[in-house]
Amino acid sequence: MAVYTRVSAEEIGQFLGRFNVGTLVSAKGIAEGVENSNYLLETTQGKYILTLYEKRVDPADLPFFIALLDHLAAHGCLVPPMIADREGQKIQKLCGRSACLIMFLPGVSVSHPTEAQARSTGQALGDMHEALANFDRERRNILDHDGWRALADQCGTAELGKIAPGLAQVIAGELDHLDEHWPHELPRSAIHADLFPDNVLMLGDQVTGLIDFYFSCTDIRAYDLAVTHAAWCFSEDGTAFQAPISRALIGGYASAFTLSNAERGALSVLARGAALRFLLTRAYDWINTPAGALVTRKDPQAFLHRLQYYQKNPDIFTS
Repeated sequence: MAVYTRVSAEEIGQFLGRFNVGTLVSAKGIAEGVENSNYLLETTQGKYILTLYEKRVDPADLPFFIALLDHLAAHGCLVPPMIADREGQKIQKLCGRSACLIMFLPGVSVSHPTEAQARSTGQALGDMHEALANFDRERRNILDHDGWRALADQCGTAELGKIAPGLAQVIAGELDHLDEHWPHELPRSAIHADLFPDNVLMLGDQVTGLIDFYFSCTDIRAYDLAVTHAAWCFSEDGTAFQAPISRALIGGYASAFTLSNAERGALSVLARGAALRFLLTRAYDWINTPAGALVTRKDPQAFLHRLQYYQKNPDIFTS
């Protein structure tokens, strides 16, 4: 979450007039994240999230996200559906952007998860995959394995070298490795694809919400677990692997949804892919984030360190 598009209180008040949610009391921009513009709204009837979709979200994809969230909510998963206006429309326009008003869920995101919180998150991810077994809509993963080489080219050798010496060469070698070993035959489904701790809301040790589904897509199902592992099982800077968190996360997932031997055996390669994916997108954002944007840039090297750990320790998912 972030703020690229500034919206005045008057504009938000007029926007809310389309809905049966009361009148605006306060609005606060949310600076975390890098993708869309987000505001926490409080009205006379409660709290809501206002999201304006920026350049990485194609408005044509919004019906997929809406259907996915509606499906998960109908199956009892803790997700925040988008709210329809008085005419039944969920996709709006505000300040020249597509926009949605979203249900607010209680809870906070943790920055240093415990084993119990990791286990609860793994279980919530497994529950989500179980619920998606009969979800038949599809959306291509625009940041999948097939697109990473092009993203590296967009970053450029010289600019990558400014982030870390020799980074372009490290990325090129990893791309070659993943091209050779990527497990294309594994089961596919809709996945979250971005389940970082800041996209999980918790009260104590229990998950109260999975949020920010704007990378959700159709891809290898176990890749979703690999992304979550890369996001949860290291120190923030990526230099310290947290084995107890890893065991708890995978154990929680396996308690809710069966992880096949083939999927477990492929997690090492999938985790390398997850680390590379976030290394590349963080590098691209580091290079291209506009000056003056109310957004927190995230260090690409945190995922370089994760990638290097996965490269050196291929047995952590099977030992």
